[in-house]
Amino acid sequence: MKKRILAAAMAAVMMGTALTGCGNKPAESGSSSAAANTDANEIVIGGLAPLTGSVSIYGTAVNNAVQLAIEQINQGDGVLGKKIKYISYDTKGDATEAVNAYNKLVQNDKIVALIGDVTSTPTLAVSSEAAKSGIPMISATATAEDVTAAGPNVFRACFTDPFQGELMANYASKKLNAKTAAIIYNMADDYSVGLAETFEKTAKDLGLEVVAKESYTTNDVDFKSQLTKIAAKSPDVFFVPVYYQDVALIATQARQLGIKSTLLGGDGWDGVIKQVGKDNASAVEGSLFCSQYSAESTDPALKKFLEEYKAKYNADANMFAVLGYDAVHILVQAIEEAGSTDSKAVVEKMAAIKYSGLTGEITYDENRNPIKQAAITQIKDGAYKFLEYYSK
Repeated sequence: MKKRILAAAMAAVMMGTALTGCGNKPAESGSSSAAANTDANEIVIGGLAPLTGSVSIYGTAVNNAVQLAIEQINQGDGVLGKKIKYISYDTKGDATEAVNAYNKLVQNDKIVALIGDVTSTPTLAVSSEAAKSGIPMISATATAEDVTAAGPNVFRACFTDPFQGELMANYASKKLNAKTAAIIYNMADDYSVGLAETFEKTAKDLGLEVVAKESYTTNDVDFKSQLTKIAAKSPDVFFVPVYYQDVALIATQARQLGIKSTLLGGDGWDGVIKQVGKDNASAVEGSLFCSQYSAESTDPALKKFLEEYKAKYNADANMFAVLGYDAVHILVQAIEEAGSTDSKAVVEKMAAIKYSGLTGEITYDENRNPIKQAAITQIKDGAYKFLEYYSK
């Protein structure tokens, strides 16, 4: 999401190997043997996701949802009268692993389209390669702005990092009436940098003064030096555009240092409640973050998906799962409308698509980024509470 992009608890079941979508038969990560089983009655779609490593909770959720969607499609009429064969590989959240896996999917497995990767850094690396071949590519959750800039064949189901940063600055100023803000971000992470930069720029345009901006790098666990500087400024809001693991540490240490600011974040916060645990739950109480959908929606299709996901995986679907499900159906709708798997035809149909899915009505702008609203979620009484849909 990206590493990015909410109103559901992060509880996806970890999976150490990638799975093929047809028949749920396991295939070891890196295996290319699936290509030998491809026939004329199948449409081969590839998948890339971190199924192990620090961001595996995201990748597992997306991959689970993709498999569920494809299983349901195959139980019906399939696509163009054919079944989908889904072949996915574990990228471990690493750019090199992702590119290597992508090359296997294209060269060995002969895919006609790609769903993935999940987080922004590996997706950026893969999108550059996919742009060379023109193969239709859609990421469910990679939110870095440059992901789709690689080529006209690259799409996403989620909104972007800049969208989130701009939206949360607007929300802080216009809805919370904040006058001062502080920011802490991971300077080694594209997702975090993108949100931080756009929040700061938008805040300036709105007259919201950024009184402190601090950074750290991946694997840092002690933020007291940066937080002490922020505490001295007593900002009204404190923007923390990082992933839930770091949010848990930062929020806990911030409260220990007496920071009482309202904490704000992006969709990477999904999962923070479980991460902080009951002992430190008060650290994120009252915090606000933006997301792609609300689990409290009354939409029958969303409720049905949440129930089916829970039944299949014995885990609650999260934002990443919901976006993964939408990504599959966006791609499949484009293939159906194109009437073939010809790359150029599918790309043209995706660019012009009008899709109604779990995260709302979606069309694409000129940069192949979805046009849709964001859900504002608050952490209240140890749970995610949907507040409202908000557009900047």
